[in-house]
Amino acid sequence: MWDWIGQIEKFKQQSKPVCLVTVAGVESSAPREIGAKMLVLEDGAFLGTIGGGNLELLAIEEAKKQLNQGNSTKIRFPLGAKTGQCCGGVMELLFESLNTGPHLYIFGAGHVGQSIARALNDSAFSVHVVDERSEWISQLPENVISHAMDPEIFISQSLFNSLKTYCLVLTHRHDLDETLINILLKKETRYLGLIGSESKWRRFQQRLSARGVSPKKLEQVKCPIGIGALGKSPGEIAISVGAELLQLHYGHSQ
Repeated sequence: MWDWIGQIEKFKQQSKPVCLVTVAGVESSAPREIGAKMLVLEDGAFLGTIGGGNLELLAIEEAKKQLNQGNSTKIRFPLGAKTGQCCGGVMELLFESLNTGPHLYIFGAGHVGQSIARALNDSAFSVHVVDERSEWISQLPENVISHAMDPEIFISQSLFNSLKTYCLVLTHRHDLDETLINILLKKETRYLGLIGSESKWRRFQQRLSARGVSPKKLEQVKCPIGIGALGKSPGEIAISVGAELLQLHYGHSQ
């Protein structure tokens, strides 16, 4: 049996939406058995098979549709003229859209990054934490998607979607924070937050302006982050920031 679980994990690490198509039911004769699986990407590329032929083409188109909507569904396919099959049976296919929700990228696995990752680990967000310090990355919860690598290299290799990408910059160095903000302002994001005070952000604005970043671009950065002055401990910051991100995702104003 092919390693479809491992392949899904790879797509999760790459933030690639994928539809898992599973044969959920079979009546009479059918080209594949219950449990057969296929993975379909947004562009129609696929791995595995649920039977081949025109049935599989129809399944791929349906999977692309479900991915576009971010939905999951179950559909019965009679194996007759419409599907180009002569088996005479029925196949029931389950379509499950995976990795279609918003992605939160936390740059910095320090105390605050750890707390935010834990606070939003069981939420609508797929939580990614990026930090080249493996000793900090190793402390993250198992379900958090960890990237033990240089944040600058990670950003250069990543594809961001403006409607689904949220970024938080809170590394252990102010110079790195500034560099990452400068790079991320050239990407498309739904939210770009920088940890720190208003005075820190004023200094950053001066430096970034000197590097050619326009005032309009700088307005995209949220600093300080969170919904208000709820406290300064990592846990309290995590509650404040988590509320802000969830409000934005679900379309509620503060």
